Amino acid sequence: MSKEMLKGLIDLIDESDTETIFRVLVRFVPEDKALPDEIEAIERANESIAQHGTVSHDSINWD
Repeated sequence: MSKEMLKGLIDLIDESDTETIFRVLVRFVPEDKALPDEIEAIERANESIAQHGTVSHDSINWD
């Protein structure tokens, strides 16, 4: 079995089953490697910090 064979099978799956298949497949994605959307979110956060800085813990009114 190859990834190409799996990709071909995906095309045969009924559209109504895609959510179920996604939930199964995502369990096999290693958690120690960031997903593309996670990388994008980190990049956006880094850009925001670079442009606007951060708020110190002490400057927040916690009451």
